[in-house]
Amino acid sequence: MTQSPTLFHRLASASLIGLIALCIAWEMWLAPYKPGGSIWVLKVLPLLFPLRGVLQKNIYTLQWSSMFIMFYFMEGVVRAMGDAELISRGLAGLEIVLSVLFFISAIYYVRPYKKIAKAAKKKAETESSASN
Repeated sequence: MTQSPTLFHRLASASLIGLIALCIAWEMWLAPYKPGGSIWVLKVLPLLFPLRGVLQKNIYTLQWSSMFIMFYFMEGVVRAMGDAELISRGLAGLEIVLSVLFFISAIYYVRPYKKIAKAAKKKAETESSASN
């Protein structure tokens, strides 16, 4: 499989946007805790922090948001196992899929840049020790 940074960036961006849309729709219309919408829609706010950096291909943002997204994975697992309504469990399953897709695509997008940074660091250390 040829690794395409553009493909991984698009997948990360699409899954993050999809997760934002899912969380809003879930808590406002599809299966809110209370009829008419729930205060739990505020859980989407932390997802907005990395959005700009992810869309701009910021490596640092993709790195920290790949760890941050695991909170949404955990919420999806808990709600898939614990919610009584079938629709809510299905939405939780979709949340799991989107968070895992973001995690994997962000990691694979950042991977080549990490290799370049490691090689540059090793070269600098070698040159530094050779000059001493």
